Amino acid sequence: MRRISSSDLKQLNLLKHYRIIRKWACKTCDIKEADLELLIYLEAIDLFTKDDFKKGTYSYSWDNRRWNRLLKQGWITVWRKRNRTTQKYHIYKVSTKCKQLISRMYRIMLGEEDMPNKIFEKNDRYIYKVLNTSILNVNKDKTRNNGL
Repeated sequence: MRRISSSDLKQLNLLKHYRIIRKWACKTCDIKEADLELLIYLEAIDLFTKDDFKKGTYSYSWDNRRWNRLLKQGWITVWRKRNRTTQKYHIYKVSTKCKQLISRMYRIMLGEEDMPNKIFEKNDRYIYKVLNTSILNVNKDKTRNNGL
Protein backbone atom coordinates (compact mmCIF):
# COMPACT_ATOMS: atom_id res chain seq x y z
CA MET A 1 0.00 0.00 0.00
CA ARG A 2 1.29 3.43 -0.95
CA ARG A 3 1.90 6.03 1.73
CA ILE A 4 -0.23 9.19 1.45
CA SER A 5 1.77 12.36 1.04
CA SER A 6 0.85 15.96 1.82
CA SER A 7 0.45 16.69 -1.89
CA ASP A 8 -2.10 13.85 -2.14
CA LEU A 9 -4.15 15.40 0.65
CA LYS A 10 -3.88 18.85 -0.91
CA GLN A 11 -5.06 17.46 -4.23
CA LEU A 12 -8.15 16.03 -2.53
CA ASN A 13 -9.08 19.51 -1.21
CA LEU A 14 -10.37 17.97 2.01
CA LEU A 15 -10.05 21.14 4.08
CA LYS A 16 -11.39 23.53 1.44
CA HIS A 17 -14.91 23.65 2.89
CA TYR A 18 -14.19 22.23 6.35
CA ARG A 19 -15.36 25.35 8.20
CA ILE A 20 -18.79 25.41 6.52
CA ILE A 21 -19.23 21.64 6.92
CA ARG A 22 -18.30 21.88 10.62
CA LYS A 23 -20.73 24.77 11.18
CA TRP A 24 -23.50 22.87 9.36
CA ALA A 25 -22.90 19.76 11.49
CA CYS A 26 -22.89 21.76 14.71
CA LYS A 27 -26.08 23.66 13.90
CA THR A 28 -28.01 20.59 12.74
CA CYS A 29 -26.92 18.35 15.63
CA ASP A 30 -26.96 21.06 18.31
CA ILE A 31 -23.37 20.49 19.40
CA LYS A 32 -20.56 22.96 20.10
CA GLU A 33 -17.72 23.23 17.59
CA ALA A 34 -15.05 22.36 20.18
CA ASP A 35 -17.07 19.29 21.19
CA LEU A 36 -17.32 18.12 17.59
CA GLU A 37 -13.59 18.49 17.00
CA LEU A 38 -12.89 16.64 20.24
CA LEU A 39 -15.21 13.83 19.13
CA ILE A 40 -13.31 13.60 15.82
CA TYR A 41 -10.10 13.20 17.87
CA LEU A 42 -11.69 10.55 20.12
CA GLU A 43 -13.07 8.62 17.16
CA ALA A 44 -9.54 8.33 15.80
CA ILE A 45 -8.43 6.79 19.11
CA ASP A 46 -11.34 4.30 19.01
CA LEU A 47 -11.44 3.11 22.65
CA PHE A 48 -10.46 5.62 25.31
CA THR A 49 -10.51 6.35 29.02
CA LYS A 50 -11.54 9.51 30.80
CA ASP A 51 -7.82 10.32 31.08
CA ASP A 52 -7.51 10.17 27.26
CA PHE A 53 -10.49 12.52 27.08
CA LYS A 54 -8.76 14.98 29.42
CA LYS A 55 -5.60 14.86 27.30
CA GLY A 56 -7.67 15.64 24.22
CA THR A 57 -9.30 18.67 25.84
CA TYR A 58 -6.04 20.55 26.45
CA SER A 59 -6.21 22.33 23.10
CA TYR A 60 -9.82 23.49 23.55
CA SER A 61 -11.47 26.08 25.73
CA TRP A 62 -12.02 24.97 29.29
CA ASP A 63 -15.47 23.50 29.85
CA ASN A 64 -15.96 21.44 32.99
CA ARG A 65 -19.41 20.27 31.86
CA ARG A 66 -18.23 18.87 28.51
CA TRP A 67 -17.77 15.26 29.65
CA ASN A 68 -21.20 14.98 31.28
CA ARG A 69 -22.90 16.78 28.38
CA LEU A 70 -21.41 14.46 25.75
CA LEU A 71 -22.35 11.40 27.79
CA LYS A 72 -25.87 12.66 28.48
CA GLN A 73 -26.51 13.64 24.85
CA GLY A 74 -25.34 10.22 23.65
CA TRP A 75 -22.16 11.23 21.80
CA ILE A 76 -20.01 9.01 24.05
CA THR A 77 -21.00 5.56 25.34
CA VAL A 78 -19.50 3.14 27.81
CA TRP A 79 -17.79 0.25 26.03
CA ARG A 80 -16.67 -1.63 29.16
CA LYS A 81 -17.68 -0.89 32.72
CA ARG A 82 -15.27 -1.17 35.61
CA ASN A 83 -15.84 -3.89 38.19
CA ARG A 84 -13.52 -2.61 40.93
CA THR A 85 -11.38 -5.77 40.94
CA THR A 86 -9.82 -6.46 37.55
CA GLN A 87 -11.01 -3.41 35.56
CA LYS A 88 -10.11 -0.27 37.48
CA TYR A 89 -11.83 2.21 35.15
CA HIS A 90 -14.49 2.47 32.45
CA ILE A 91 -13.51 2.31 28.79
CA TYR A 92 -15.51 4.49 26.42
CA LYS A 93 -16.09 4.87 22.69
CA VAL A 94 -17.90 7.37 20.52
CA SER A 95 -21.49 6.39 19.80
CA THR A 96 -22.92 5.20 16.51
CA LYS A 97 -24.65 8.56 16.17
CA CYS A 98 -21.26 10.28 16.39
CA LYS A 99 -19.60 7.90 13.93
CA GLN A 100 -22.40 8.45 11.42
CA LEU A 101 -22.08 12.24 11.70
CA ILE A 102 -18.29 12.15 11.22
CA SER A 103 -18.61 9.74 8.26
CA ARG A 104 -21.18 12.03 6.69
CA MET A 105 -18.83 15.01 7.14
CA TYR A 106 -16.08 13.07 5.34
CA ARG A 107 -18.45 12.15 2.50
CA ILE A 108 -19.42 15.81 2.12
CA MET A 109 -15.75 16.88 2.14
CA LEU A 110 -15.00 14.34 -0.60
CA GLY A 111 -18.00 15.45 -2.68
CA GLU A 112 -19.79 12.11 -2.41
CA GLU A 113 -22.77 13.77 -0.75
CA ASP A 114 -24.25 17.27 -0.67
CA MET A 115 -25.28 19.14 2.45
CA PRO A 116 -29.03 19.62 2.85
CA ASN A 117 -29.79 23.32 2.84
CA LYS A 118 -33.53 23.30 3.48
CA ILE A 119 -33.13 23.22 7.25
CA PHE A 120 -32.05 26.86 7.54
CA GLU A 121 -34.50 28.43 5.06
CA LYS A 122 -37.25 29.08 7.63
CA ASN A 123 -34.99 30.98 10.01
CA ASP A 124 -34.73 34.76 9.54
CA ARG A 125 -31.50 35.26 11.48
CA TYR A 126 -28.61 36.64 9.46
CA ILE A 127 -26.18 33.87 10.45
CA TYR A 128 -28.52 31.22 9.02
CA LYS A 129 -28.96 33.13 5.76
CA VAL A 130 -25.18 33.41 5.37
CA LEU A 131 -24.72 29.73 6.27
CA ASN A 132 -27.41 28.71 3.77
CA THR A 133 -25.67 30.70 1.01
CA SER A 134 -22.35 29.07 1.91
CA ILE A 135 -23.94 25.61 1.82
CA LEU A 136 -25.32 26.31 -1.64
CA ASN A 137 -21.83 27.37 -2.78
CA VAL A 138 -20.28 24.20 -1.35
CA ASN A 139 -22.88 22.03 -3.07
CA LYS A 140 -22.24 23.82 -6.39
CA ASP A 141 -18.47 23.32 -6.10
CA LYS A 142 -17.70 20.37 -8.35
CA THR A 143 -13.97 20.43 -7.54
CA ARG A 144 -14.56 18.79 -4.13
CA ASN A 145 -13.81 15.36 -5.53
CA ASN A 146 -11.05 16.39 -7.96
CA GLY A 147 -8.47 13.99 -6.62
CA LEU A 148 -10.70 10.92 -6.65
